[in-house]
Amino acid sequence: MAQVRDFDVSQLSGVLIVCGHYGVGKTALSLSLVKDVSRTGKHVTLVDLDVVNPYFRSSDQAQSLRAAGISVITPVYAGPDCNIDMPALTGAVAPAIERASSDAGELCIIDVGGDDAGAAALGRFSRTIASAPYVMWYVVNRYRALTRDPHEACEVLYEIERASRLRATAIVANSHLMGDTDEDAISQSLPFAREVACSAGLPLAAVCVPASCADAARERLSQEGADVVLYQIDPYRQTPWSN
Repeated sequence: MAQVRDFDVSQLSGVLIVCGHYGVGKTALSLSLVKDVSRTGKHVTLVDLDVVNPYFRSSDQAQSLRAAGISVITPVYAGPDCNIDMPALTGAVAPAIERASSDAGELCIIDVGGDDAGAAALGRFSRTIASAPYVMWYVVNRYRALTRDPHEACEVLYEIERASRLRATAIVANSHLMGDTDEDAISQSLPFAREVACSAGLPLAAVCVPASCADAARERLSQEGADVVLYQIDPYRQTPWSN
């Protein structure tokens, strides 16, 4: 029976990789997940593997995340208080992955840089990750330039898989228009997400919705008879020029 359900973050454990095209909302999703999972009492480590794009990193919120009891591993020199931005990976990444792989009470979320260039950093840890069960979410955004067509979105996915030497396990839709996202935008983006998932031969794990329209989107999708899992994500990251 078709129904609209809420995503249960308590089911997450081990290693969760969040990857996708530039600007689809990977970091916003990663930040929301670590906060929600931490509230369940599970210990969470966020690994920022974005050594390509100096903007919109999860590292920018490292201080507040650590204050909330969340472990954060950032690229060397990354962060808003650094005068030099020459990001490089640290030796703390592999041990964090190994801990999460062996302890059911641990979750390691890896926020990967965009496209195959960003996924190349992930490839350095592919053997460690692949030695134990892992989840790799490919995030899609129908409204993001260059991946608005399902075929284009799948091509980016395959490039990421080749560069990372890992296989995606599910699709997550985070189709949004920043503050203009509403139930219409969510509903209209669902066929796109399903087509990407079908073409890639992967399940659609969740559809992200902002808190501002979560109730309206849930009602709209229920009326449409959608069979979908929703994950409430809020707020979307603010750009420097919107502050």
